[in-house]
Amino acid sequence: MKIGFNRINLVFCLLVVSQVLKAQTAAELVAEWRRAKTYTLHYLETMPENKYSFRPVAGMRSFAEQMLHLADANYGLGSMALGTQSAFKPGELEKKGEPTKSNVMKVVAASYDFIINHLKKANQQQFSDPVKMIGRFDMSRRIAVAKVFEHQTHHRGQTTIYLRLAGVKPPEEQLFN
Repeated sequence: MKIGFNRINLVFCLLVVSQVLKAQTAAELVAEWRRAKTYTLHYLETMPENKYSFRPVAGMRSFAEQMLHLADANYGLGSMALGTQSAFKPGELEKKGEPTKSNVMKVVAASYDFIINHLKKANQQQFSDPVKMIGRFDMSRRIAVAKVFEHQTHHRGQTTIYLRLAGVKPPEEQLFN
């Protein structure tokens, strides 16, 4: 009888711990997206307004277009990953968005808020749900959110060279802020 009791306690403890870890994971996701938003806004603040149209070479996106593309994907990919609706059509912000510093900052900040607010509302069980990204890639919502995070990190990172070529020192990394 004592062995059964210990097993029940062990199973119960494991269930409690797994639920706590899931809850922490959601809170950690929100914290990471907030950190990413702050870091990206530092990039946007650092680039002078007259350099928002800067392109390292012909055929590349401008600094503003890179950041509007990041915002597009936060909405588009984020809505797929989180099972919600985006207010924008794919590519709409990058193609039609006003490339001024104030507008880009506003749009990019709002795209991060879109993700953060939906992460806060997400039910923990939803992160295990399967989702099809871009109509062909099967994964869990948790992995999908990670891919959206990787996308925004990739495009923010690309703009480091834009800043350097424009004669501007990029913000210090904020990996642990």
